[in-house]
Amino acid sequence: MTEPVPLARLFAIAYRQLVDGLHERLAERGWTDVRPAFGFLLLALRAGPASLGDLPGVLGTSKQAVSKLVDRMVAAGYVERVPDPGDGRAKQVRLSSRGQALLAEVERIWVELEAAWEDAIGGARLAGLRSDLEQVLRSAHGGALPPVRTVA
Repeated sequence: MTEPVPLARLFAIAYRQLVDGLHERLAERGWTDVRPAFGFLLLALRAGPASLGDLPGVLGTSKQAVSKLVDRMVAAGYVERVPDPGDGRAKQVRLSSRGQALLAEVERIWVELEAAWEDAIGGARLAGLRSDLEQVLRSAHGGALPPVRTVA
């Protein structure tokens, strides 16, 4: 009898397949300069601006890595640095209009990619998979979903 494939390996393969599919579709639609790491900052800024000083903790990476990522995304026009309204010496990072458009496109593509999963296993099983995974994650984090963090 064959041993079951560990969940961690299946999740890693599925994650890679989804991210690769996302970037293939983004490139087909003209978003050719988007890097996989951009997604972590897009998600962190989805609800609104964030302090540059808070981002390393939110993303689970170093200040230097966050600074380089923000620099690349500012240069590409996806985010912008703005004064922190609560601290004149500090800066916040927020999505630019181009970054908001990218995030909207990403969300549309996620729906398309999930539709392929639905075709493969059916809507009820996909909904069950989502529900079960969310329950496991919430139970391990006090009832809330943890933030999406980079793999450091």
